[in-house]
Amino acid sequence: GAAPEAELIVVKLGLPGNSGGVEEGFPRTTEILRGVTYALRKAGQLNMPLVINLSFGNSYGSHDGSSLLERFLDNASEIGKTVICVGSGNEGAARGHFAGNITRDSRVELAVGNYEKSLNIQLWKNYSDVFRIRLQAPGGEEAELSTNIQGGKYTLELEQTRILVYLGEPLPYAVAQEIYLDMIPAEGSYINAGIWTIRLEPVVTVTGQYYLYLPAGSGIGESTGFYRATPQVTLTIPSTAAKVITVGAYDQVYDTYADFSGRGYADSTRTIGVAAAGLTKPDLVAPGVNIQAPDVYGSFTPVTGTSFATPIVSGAAALLMEWGIVRGNDPFLYGEKVKAYFRKGARPLRGETEYPNDRVGYGKLCVAESLLEN
Repeated sequence: GAAPEAELIVVKLGLPGNSGGVEEGFPRTTEILRGVTYALRKAGQLNMPLVINLSFGNSYGSHDGSSLLERFLDNASEIGKTVICVGSGNEGAARGHFAGNITRDSRVELAVGNYEKSLNIQLWKNYSDVFRIRLQAPGGEEAELSTNIQGGKYTLELEQTRILVYLGEPLPYAVAQEIYLDMIPAEGSYINAGIWTIRLEPVVTVTGQYYLYLPAGSGIGESTGFYRATPQVTLTIPSTAAKVITVGAYDQVYDTYADFSGRGYADSTRTIGVAAAGLTKPDLVAPGVNIQAPDVYGSFTPVTGTSFATPIVSGAAALLMEWGIVRGNDPFLYGEKVKAYFRKGARPLRGETEYPNDRVGYGKLCVAESLLEN
């Protein structure tokens, strides 16, 4: 691998459910917290520098650095001599995100493919903004969502689909408001396929910004997604944490950005949450298309995704920390300093004219340039 002499500590995340002896569901946030804590403690016991690789992410959250997991990783990155590398996810071209500024009548169209057993939609906005929200089903039936319900939860039905509505409140550590829609079949096995329309009308406008997200990855079918989707801020969480090294992917054959790679912050006027205006994410990119990786059969197979670009950067971080800490050239080469070295040494890619940007950050990884003149 990228750092063949590095020692490995492999932590497998648990799964949240077990049905009939078959494990189901996705790794829980608490399992990541426990795994990272274990690695930090073991590195402390061994008195060794630590690089944590997280090739994991999901789309649930406001994508602004305010979630429990994001804040935990920011704090964890400051414990010991540690670097945390996280993949930016593969949602750049997935049509799972829509962002806008509300006008007199903002319409968001969502295509729902056939055979969707369920679908959830997140709407994130400034808590001071008040919107009137209408939801229209493919057959034309329409309902207005009440935004002032005791307990913040209620259910409505449109055509053959039941919608569970949750009205969130700000949290002690997060100022954004979430409105969550969970669509399930009222009849049969599938929700209504076709064009669903979300209409937003301003009642009280402070910022007017809103952000909609669908589930990431295999959670929805290929035919389901927003029309006129917004590719920016399609990073998966927790790659949105400020102090981790966020890694995107590029196609090493064509030396170009890989369109699936999660894109970051291009909106310098973003006002919800804790993400600073102008925060650069991803930090850089690494090869992530048709990477030859070992498989369970003892051979190699081509794999694609930011999950495979991230370990290359993690290995590169280990090399820098070996040069600096282990060999005594720079005992303080960890944390944000490693990120700064990577950013400085990143090389340009074809088609990218401004750096940093929301697609490739500061450019593609180059360890040699990162050490040059340091």
